[in-house]
Amino acid sequence: MRIAYLDCFSGISGDMLLGALVDAGAGVDALSSELASLAVDGWSLRAERVMRGAIACTLARVELAEAPQPHRSLPDVLAIIDRSSLPATDRERASAIFRRLAEAEARVHGSSPDEINFHEVAALDAIVDVCGAVAGLRLLGIEQLYCSPLPAGGGTARAGHGEIPVPAPATLELMAGAGAPMAPSPSDRPMEMVTPTGAAIVTELARFERPAMTVERVAYGAGGRSPYGWSNALRLWVGETVDARPTMLLVETNIDDMNPEIYGYVQEKLFAAGAADVWFQPVQMKKNRPGIIVSVLCPPEREDAIAAVLLRETSTLGVRVSTVSRHEVAREVLEFESTLGPAAAKVKRLLGEPPRVAPEYEACRRIAEERGMPLAEVYRVVEREALARLES
Repeated sequence: MRIAYLDCFSGISGDMLLGALVDAGAGVDALSSELASLAVDGWSLRAERVMRGAIACTLARVELAEAPQPHRSLPDVLAIIDRSSLPATDRERASAIFRRLAEAEARVHGSSPDEINFHEVAALDAIVDVCGAVAGLRLLGIEQLYCSPLPAGGGTARAGHGEIPVPAPATLELMAGAGAPMAPSPSDRPMEMVTPTGAAIVTELARFERPAMTVERVAYGAGGRSPYGWSNALRLWVGETVDARPTMLLVETNIDDMNPEIYGYVQEKLFAAGAADVWFQPVQMKKNRPGIIVSVLCPPEREDAIAAVLLRETSTLGVRVSTVSRHEVAREVLEFESTLGPAAAKVKRLLGEPPRVAPEYEACRRIAEERGMPLAEVYRVVEREALARLES
């Protein structure tokens, strides 16, 4: 899978990301052609090679006509995006970025998202930055974006509301809302390093971790300032994922001469020894004897303990071990007080999809027995209430 990693050693803004994408191969002409469908006039996209410290970078500029830019509300911005002929996925992502930004601004100013006048960040250049970032990632074939911790910066900055502390209140709200990791900034950089636009883009589109990857290209997007002594730029790593799937062991043995009453006991012992899963399969063995394959999935560090249980508790004379890998999704156990009593459900999270829940059997069984309810009805209630808690 093609991925990219944002190395925000000097922060991130919308134009820094746009510059990095151009530097990585998303051409200015191609981006301008994509963004022409926004159907708003008075802008052009330019790029030039500049030095930031000792590093050659691409500086992206959204040049605007002389006319003053209007203050736009969230509905105004969403209407501009929706009227464009950008691909549906681009429109959805760009709209989600501005909704996230509006929600952060609303929390700061004690208002509602639709009532917020964005001032600078809804000016035409920010709309071009956001839509250009989304389109640029698509043009480069980036399927997943990752991001480093974001530097806090320091000092104060000028905004439409006057002088504000750094990080800007909206920036800090965005980072807090996404649980984005924040890195300390050197004392010689008392400036805004993460803008609200940059924070909105990465908190919506990126995962805050460094992936296992092969790096094929490194690109740099220049910041607007060129301070002496350090490189004010955003670094973009572009490449492919490396197979970093978890490694497990499959420990197996075939048995055709053991009392079947023992298998349940052995299964309990295997789970107690650290097995991730245990299952039995019927097979026909030599001399046409019916037998059972005992299969155990376990972490590598539990191999000796699992083998010891099989050799001690069953009639087998040996076990075979093979290495397997598996795909895993983010999951957790949600314990909560349902209307029926204490309950629990497994929560499965797939990237870009709503969470899915599966009620825990033992908790549902206890409720069904205590209340005299059908187990299936308990499952329906627990699933519905678990989803409601996750959505609230």
